[in-house]
Amino acid sequence: MRIDPDRYAERASRLDLTGIDFDAFRTRPLDAAVLRCLRYMHDVEHHTVCYLRDLLVTPAHKDPRITTFLTVWSYEEMWHGDAIGRVLAAHGEDAGAPRIARLRRGLGLRDRLAPALHALGSAIAGRAFGALHMTWGAVNEWTTQAGYARLIDRAQHPVLTDLLNRIMRQEGNHIAFYAGEASHRLADHPRARRMVRWALRRLWRPVGAGVMPADEVAFMVQTLFGDEPGQDMVARIDRRIDRLPGLADLRLVSGVLDRYGAPVAQIGPGGPTASAA
Repeated sequence: MRIDPDRYAERASRLDLTGIDFDAFRTRPLDAAVLRCLRYMHDVEHHTVCYLRDLLVTPAHKDPRITTFLTVWSYEEMWHGDAIGRVLAAHGEDAGAPRIARLRRGLGLRDRLAPALHALGSAIAGRAFGALHMTWGAVNEWTTQAGYARLIDRAQHPVLTDLLNRIMRQEGNHIAFYAGEASHRLADHPRARRMVRWALRRLWRPVGAGVMPADEVAFMVQTLFGDEPGQDMVARIDRRIDRLPGLADLRLVSGVLDRYGAPVAQIGPGGPTASAA
């Protein structure tokens, strides 16, 4: 079902942090693995505005349904990153503007080329680009929400559970829009179905893989999805993707995550150890 973007925009808001006791993390801190995943999530959520920049040089900027949604999406994602930053700050870690500025300075040429590459890719895709963008967004949001759910299970911290559940509720609204648009745009467009299937199979990577170092992507994937419950969640995401028109039996997420196969114990702060190489 397609979501009315104007009604969605009317309900959108800054993340409600009422009652979240960030000081509780000082007396009951999170373990190192959970914090490492939260750093990743903080950085990726704050990078949303850069994804928006890249999308606005494509035909997406001509579609008022999409621009209304993207405006709200970017706003809400910023507050998700800000909330996670407060968790990091409670642990004495850098968060917010100083950390994000360092990340963006370090992206170099690939970041400068991103708008041009998106413009070129959208020109090649033509009318199919809207379906590709919406399907890609749905996959990213499904995996992001799953990552938060797995982090709740991994951390078993009541304050973090409350915070991430609030973030997940807003992510659920993002999923509803992306998935509804993807299904609609794929349904009656055979060329879009072929192109989206081709692009996802060859180009899709975990959220943040184009921004974060490879060892951080591998650590996040294996920490959150490397065990049996994580694999079950990945299988559920694949089934959701399979239900989109033209994408049956893609095995997208499980196939991609298989490539990040180094055991978690062998991925240290600087990347995989020699035994994992």
